[in-house]
Amino acid sequence: MLIAAVVLGVLVGGRVPDLSTWTRRLLRAGVVLLGLQLSVPLLLSLGPGVLVAVVVTVGVTFPGTLWLGARLGLPRGLTVLVASGFSICGASAIAAVEGVVEREDEHVAASVALVTLYGSLAMVALPLLGASAQWTGLSVHEVAQVAAAAPAGGLATAMAVKLGRVALLAPIVAGLGGRRGVPGFLLGFAAAALVSPLVPEPVLGVARTATTVLLAAALFGLGTAVRPRALLRLGPRPLVLGLLSTLLVCGTGYLSLRLV
Repeated sequence: MLIAAVVLGVLVGGRVPDLSTWTRRLLRAGVVLLGLQLSVPLLLSLGPGVLVAVVVTVGVTFPGTLWLGARLGLPRGLTVLVASGFSICGASAIAAVEGVVEREDEHVAASVALVTLYGSLAMVALPLLGASAQWTGLSVHEVAQVAAAAPAGGLATAMAVKLGRVALLAPIVAGLGGRRGVPGFLLGFAAAALVSPLVPEPVLGVARTATTVLLAAALFGLGTAVRPRALLRLGPRPLVLGLLSTLLVCGTGYLSLRLV
């Protein structure tokens, strides 16, 4: 749904008024609601070994992707968005990070397309490799893709590990914001995560749907500012970065589980 929203926005770009103000508001609301998908008790139940693996995987993949992007000569804005999406939680992370880094609108569209493409490939490849629930949660990009790739009987574990990566969205965004301080929507994200165990499941279900709708609407707005010719000028190097970043997150996830 998120990639479709970006594509639709690109297709109608130039035919709609400036949506930047509403885009920012919808985006921030969606990120705040994303916090309700987290549960601190659930994360702690994974045990220290798996939590260390989560931190190591994100801690290696994020800076590693930045290094790879620099070696490929790609714009830093695009590289930061790809690093965020591939190491944390796909398009949702990209949507959260794009407001605190210098980037072009084309970079947002390209990074969302890349995380969808390579996340889908990982979603197919890991089950064929007999990946464990923990490895799946550490490696697949999108939350929905993790749910599809999780082995039988391991869905809850895979999703819990994946949400451990989502929890690291807050320090990543805060770090990228630097001197700007911690964005208000990020504080809302953290507050939502803290109260999520107290929220009834029916409400959480509605919140999950609302999160998807808000982020899709925000990405549509971002897509309307994209100009396809500028997107094509990026060339094939982003595809190479996406492939290398996917191999990095999968390899680091596997090795970190073996070591801990």
